[in-house]
Amino acid sequence: MKSPILIIAEAGVNHNGDLDLAKQLIDVAADAGADLVKFQTFNADRLVTREAKKSDYQSSATGSAETQHQMLSRLELSANMHRELIAYCATRNIGFFSTGFDIESVDFLISLGINHFKIPSGEITNLPYLRHIGQFSKPVIISTGMATMGDIEAAIDVLVQAGTTRSLITVLHCTTEYPTPMSEVNLHAIQSIRAAFGVTVGYSDHTAGIEVAIAAAALGATVIEKHFTLDKSLPGPDHKASLEPDELKTMVSAIRNIEMALGDGIKRLTPSEAHNKPVARKSLVASKAIKAGEVFSTENITVKRPGTGISPMNWDAVIGGKAVRDFAIDELIEL
Repeated sequence: MKSPILIIAEAGVNHNGDLDLAKQLIDVAADAGADLVKFQTFNADRLVTREAKKSDYQSSATGSAETQHQMLSRLELSANMHRELIAYCATRNIGFFSTGFDIESVDFLISLGINHFKIPSGEITNLPYLRHIGQFSKPVIISTGMATMGDIEAAIDVLVQAGTTRSLITVLHCTTEYPTPMSEVNLHAIQSIRAAFGVTVGYSDHTAGIEVAIAAAALGATVIEKHFTLDKSLPGPDHKASLEPDELKTMVSAIRNIEMALGDGIKRLTPSEAHNKPVARKSLVASKAIKAGEVFSTENITVKRPGTGISPMNWDAVIGGKAVRDFAIDELIEL
């Protein structure tokens, strides 16, 4: 059987800089059955200039009075907060994960024992950052929002040349808009990326609702990432485009069902349908009374349920043969 789909519950910055809120998010992700809960590790001074504007969706959610730097400064997790969240994840039996947005943040996560990386969409064209991550030869997940196939190829090449094999790379199809319009989702890109680059492919979902993430699982995504929050009405840039606890739980349950339903691809009689086979299939039966020695023909045999006798697939072999005994109408033919 293939490996289970890795479900990443993206807490992101929905903790609003509050440690207790971050722990509540961990509780929600664990209760929903996610594999990992993911945060974001960054330093506003290293991430953005002091005058950089917010994106449209950020301004819509939090207003435009402050700069992106001011907003992000409130959403940083301190080193001690990271350590406490990692410890809390262990008590809830869910993996801690975080996106490091710069080289120093990546190194800090490594110092905490995080041995796999998440490259956000905004860093897919950051050569020194990619090269730094590639040298560790650890599992890497790359989000590809705003990227072309050429951008993806270039990023993979940098990672591979730095020392990370393709077998360690998972590419997430993604659209960087919150929420993503359905007309721009383009889920078939999952298959295109897999065919083009020979890597495992997942999906980072920014649509409203859960149906697209479930569809991505059905298309063979090996990783599903989805933002969640305690309450969509909370202040902050990402809450409105996130799932609430009940929605996250429903999504995880649906993906697990899809995962089971996908199976191994081998068409076979299943245990649960075996008892239906004799009821639903058909057999060769007498369409009128037949005397012993009489020749079987289209005039005296037909096909009816149940399927406990000679299969109709043997029709040609039976026609022209002789009855070994008398058969009453509707009696199963025997040779």
